[in-house]
Amino acid sequence: MLAFDADMRAPFERIDPRGPELPVIVEVPHASLRLAPEFLDVLAAPARSIARDADLYVDALYEDAPTEGATVLVASFSRYVIDVNRAEGDVDGEVVEGGRPDVRLHHGLVWRTTSDGEPALTRRLTVQELRNRLDSVWRPYHSELAAIVERKRAQFGIAIILAAHSMPSTERSCSPGRTGRSGGDHRADVVPGSRGRKSAAACFIDAVESHALGCGWTVRHDDPYAGGFTTQHYGRPTEGVHAVQVELARRLYLDEDTLQPLPGFDVVRAWCRGLVARLGQIALASST
Repeated sequence: MLAFDADMRAPFERIDPRGPELPVIVEVPHASLRLAPEFLDVLAAPARSIARDADLYVDALYEDAPTEGATVLVASFSRYVIDVNRAEGDVDGEVVEGGRPDVRLHHGLVWRTTSDGEPALTRRLTVQELRNRLDSVWRPYHSELAAIVERKRAQFGIAIILAAHSMPSTERSCSPGRTGRSGGDHRADVVPGSRGRKSAAACFIDAVESHALGCGWTVRHDDPYAGGFTTQHYGRPTEGVHAVQVELARRLYLDEDTLQPLPGFDVVRAWCRGLVARLGQIALASST
């Protein structure tokens, strides 16, 4: 399942619209399992954790988004290389040599521990090693995302980012840095993250909720995830850029023990396609 690849020329894949274009961008930052040899020297995280901590198959769930007119951007490397949904400054003091000892981010820009609480690294990164990851993956990814946003806004007067994620169906009790209230409880089926309804207009946030409720799914806003760097950095509703993080509980489409798709996978895929179309139509209507 894991991919080891020396080719660092493609930190992302962009899939352009195949149908009439919409002002929608589907951003998939955590689906990849890809690694490169130069990152393996310091990697302690077991293959089990690398797979479990990925948003497996989320890129496939949104495979039909370009047909609906969306532009799709998929990060090509595992979040264990660098997490493109964290800010450049989100560096754990224990991860990089000379880092600030008062900064504790187990799951920052580079993860110090797995979600199971195991060490993710064999040693601290050097400053140059972190810089290499930023230059080869993080910065090109966000340069491309920013360019897509600006092109959509120039064309339509508005852009909506659907930050596509999945989450474990229950909170792992040993996970450090948990921000939600769920504890070990059963999570909602869909969690729209909008940083307290600040990263997008209400019409987009509410559309995610009603689309989920229409399928008989449960919804809980911002819990346990209110949105990461994408929603915080790009979500500027007053400037015509809206960002909503959409977390899907993995039980909807994935056997979380075997990590294999469930028979209901196509139902969730159809739901994702419908969500893209719905957000796009709302965006078009709001821009006229």
